[in-house]
Amino acid sequence: MIHLFLDDYRRCPQGFTLARNAGECLLMLKECEVGILSLDFDLGPGEMTGKDVVKHMITDALFPQEIYLHTSSMWGKKEMYELLYHHKPEHVVLHNGPMPPDVLERIAGGETQ
Repeated sequence: MIHLFLDDYRRCPQGFTLARNAGECLLMLKECEVGILSLDFDLGPGEMTGKDVVKHMITDALFPQEIYLHTSSMWGKKEMYELLYHHKPEHVVLHNGPMPPDVLERIAGGETQ
């Protein structure tokens, strides 16, 4: 199992696998079991957004166990959260914000779940 961090700019937290764009993120969601997914919204000019990733997750049933939204775009966070809230399977835990320090510390320490 991996933990996945989608962001085109920010440094990847320790213990996470980095996806710099939507295509990389979707490939990893298809190919790997993902525990935690942390999504950014804006992924660069002309690029797919985090909302596009969410749409593919819904269409292709590519859900991780837990989802955080670390984007600084309030509009983007709202759009992603609303889509996920209405379409995620019941077992998926959805957070309307970034990972808290205790989660980051736990993962950096090697805990996988």
